[in-house]
Amino acid sequence: MPKVIIVLPAFLFLSCLVATLHGNELETEEFWKIESKSFDSYWQQRAKEAEESNTKAAVADPFEVTANLSTNINQVLSQSENKTTNGRMLLRGHKDKNGPCEAYNPIDKCWRCDPNWEQNRQRLADCAQGFGRKTTGGKGGKIYVVTDSSDNDMLNPKPGTLRHAVIQNEPLWIIFARSMVIYLKQELIMNSHKTIDGRGANVHIAGGAGITIQYIKNVIIHGIHLHDIVPKEGGMIRDSVNHFGLRTRSDGDAISIFGSNNVWIDHCSLSKATDGLIDSIMGSTAITISNNQFAKHDEVMLFGANDNHDVDAKMQITVAFNNFGKGLIQRMPRCRWGFFHVVNNYYTHWLKYAIGGSMHPTIISEGNKFIAPDDRFLKEVTMRVLTPKSEWEKWQWRSIGDEFLNGAFFVQSGPEIVKEKSQYAQDMIMANPVKFVDQLTQHAGTLSCKVGKPC
Repeated sequence: MPKVIIVLPAFLFLSCLVATLHGNELETEEFWKIESKSFDSYWQQRAKEAEESNTKAAVADPFEVTANLSTNINQVLSQSENKTTNGRMLLRGHKDKNGPCEAYNPIDKCWRCDPNWEQNRQRLADCAQGFGRKTTGGKGGKIYVVTDSSDNDMLNPKPGTLRHAVIQNEPLWIIFARSMVIYLKQELIMNSHKTIDGRGANVHIAGGAGITIQYIKNVIIHGIHLHDIVPKEGGMIRDSVNHFGLRTRSDGDAISIFGSNNVWIDHCSLSKATDGLIDSIMGSTAITISNNQFAKHDEVMLFGANDNHDVDAKMQITVAFNNFGKGLIQRMPRCRWGFFHVVNNYYTHWLKYAIGGSMHPTIISEGNKFIAPDDRFLKEVTMRVLTPKSEWEKWQWRSIGDEFLNGAFFVQSGPEIVKEKSQYAQDMIMANPVKFVDQLTQHAGTLSCKVGKPC
């Protein structure tokens, strides 16, 4: 196991005024006209560097990435079916004296059957798939153990707290000494090259502010409960060892991704936030959202905040193996501009729509299971927001091998996906394993990992 440390900061105090996210106001042009004036030179430079990094992180042929993920899923399923007589014992992994390890999708198959996962925590960083596949978080860095659940000092965070861990400049793999509930008094502003790893503990971020990933790169958030997130008034908050600034009111997102790239959110349980559970805006890209449990929320995920923000054209996000459960209303996700691969998710509830968007996003829905609500007026999976048919019928929204139950239906539009689109495109449209979605998403959300046993 890597050496355990607590990092002590060398504080260099600089001040600034920076805009943060403001609920549904994000989708109004007036908000952005006002807030853009509050960026000082520090954040202007951060924004410039982030835009360059985001451009490099976006791939030229997103179909190639979606095809590779589809191929990996099919390969794992084929291997598993070859080992069983009826296909029901999917991805059982290797056995130990306590019985079989159950790992039901390619991401989980990569690490969950290792009984020594606690000693090999950073192996997780090799397991991302989809657009966030290059995300390594704090891999190669030291282990930082969070021993204190308090969050009392925004300018000089106490060593041993989560806030102190995430602002460090070096790569860190952040774990927790015990189960705890962390009440964030202000938004938790992260620095690059960090993994927040909740395995082996029952960690809740609840009742206060959420996590902000702004103008940074290479972040993994794994195995955390986030719920009952509310806006906070803002104030002087440290965002790195050598910088703090005056933040405006936070918006109440559980996780806000703002102008960042290479982000992987995996095996988290998210519910009940004032705004979104996961919002990705301002050109954020190279993101995978996988194996999560979503419940009890209205506007679940917003990808792109404003119709005029064409910087979101580079946004590329994979949404895979998630369970969209009870009490959800809409935006699973709601997309603008970019390219979105929604694959092997289980949709059991919505009260308005499941997948929506505006500003001609490309949405590939592959191998998902949709169960419509009983209301006969809410059967449609899709929603084109405030756009005439003459425009949206050109957008590429395609359903490949999805399953529709209780009258659910997906309104397709735009060109079909052709094999010549990329060298891997024929793999992308192989026979789809939608019959396995129940198993692929069976362990969505946080896991109960025990030391010395497969997770």
